[in-house]
Amino acid sequence: MLSLDEAQTRAEDLVKAARKAGADAADALYACNASTTVAVRMGALEDVESSEGEEIGLRLFVGQRSATISASDMNPATLATLVDRCVAMAREAPEDPWAGLAPEDRLLRKRPPSLDLIDTQEPEPATLRERALEAEDAARAVPGVTNSEGGGASTGRSQVALVTSHGFAGAYGATSHSTWASVLAGEGAGMQRDHASHSVRHLADLDAAHAIGGRAGQRAVARLNPIRIESGVMPIIFDPRIGSSLIGHLMSGIVGPAIARRSSFLLDALGEALFDAGVSIVDDPLRPRGLRSRPFDGEGLPTARRAIIDHGVLTGWLLDSASARQLGLEPTGHASRGAGGSPGAGVSNVHMEPGTATAGELMADVKRGLYVTELIGMGVNTVTGDYSRGASGFLIENGVVVQAVSEITIAGHLRDMFRALTPANDLHFRYAVNVPTLRVDGMTVAGA
Repeated sequence: MLSLDEAQTRAEDLVKAARKAGADAADALYACNASTTVAVRMGALEDVESSEGEEIGLRLFVGQRSATISASDMNPATLATLVDRCVAMAREAPEDPWAGLAPEDRLLRKRPPSLDLIDTQEPEPATLRERALEAEDAARAVPGVTNSEGGGASTGRSQVALVTSHGFAGAYGATSHSTWASVLAGEGAGMQRDHASHSVRHLADLDAAHAIGGRAGQRAVARLNPIRIESGVMPIIFDPRIGSSLIGHLMSGIVGPAIARRSSFLLDALGEALFDAGVSIVDDPLRPRGLRSRPFDGEGLPTARRAIIDHGVLTGWLLDSASARQLGLEPTGHASRGAGGSPGAGVSNVHMEPGTATAGELMADVKRGLYVTELIGMGVNTVTGDYSRGASGFLIENGVVVQAVSEITIAGHLRDMFRALTPANDLHFRYAVNVPTLRVDGMTVAGA
């Protein structure tokens, strides 16, 4: 793995070579990921995996024609061939009036903010093995757990460097630490599976392995002896583990490329109250130690905290430079990309602000409803907004969770679901997208 300075220098050299070869403009992105993972099962070591991969991508422009190419070989001779090939490709590409680098006057010019993404601790494989065993042992120790799919622990490091021909150069690194366990409870055809995991930037923030394993075991046992229920319209309570998927569907509908292509169920929603006034959703790329924190976006623009939904109202689109030009707007610092392609648009750390009611209070008046802990399948159409997914969880009767439920489908329309959504006050920051417990009234449940 190159150092950050070396990675930035390599990207700078590639951009200079592109300009020298005839490109009018260019940018280069270097990305590297290295990780070590130890997996165990039934108390025995199952796998130790160490991987490291690096890639550098070049995007260049000849007039309004562009091409992108990438390589995993950092040899200077290989990169020289890369440049020549990319210029030849661009000259044969169709013209694109929207393509180009980000506006020069909007580039990040000051020193990037420090987001505390790098941990100095790097556990040895033996330490990872101990943590994986502790997590699985704790899960298997829960009464009712009968088998295991394993436990694991990992540590990793990533680095990114971006250079453009019109004045931006920056790089940042990040570390990661994870622990997980997945077990089964019950016997025969009645067995149920569940899991638990935790990922952080700094080892000091990681949950204890026995706590993660204990959660996995308890969740699996709680799912035993599920029943089928009759179909009907009822309130759905989404567990925070899976409620974040609703935010993902919202983001898919407001990214610039989808709006520019007119392929979103939210085409005419800008400035509209999509949610109740008590709902705000924030994108915060500058959160210290955040799992998706970044000091600049995929085009070298500064990032900033932003309320995407402000007291229920959609405040704007998420725009990279190309979609912004197509829509006659300005990029928003949400460009996202890999080494092998042109930028798209996406979010970083996202959370929904907590409400005022406890999770118990959210379900207190539910005569018959569902507490959903798992969603299955991909039956969501972000062009029309139609929503239908397989689910499992627990039946709620008279405000109390009473019985595990499986083999059901929940359905609705995303706009209706957003309007009917109420958040609880139990927000915790554990994932890249975080929500409290969510209640959505009026969903259709298909059961027995």
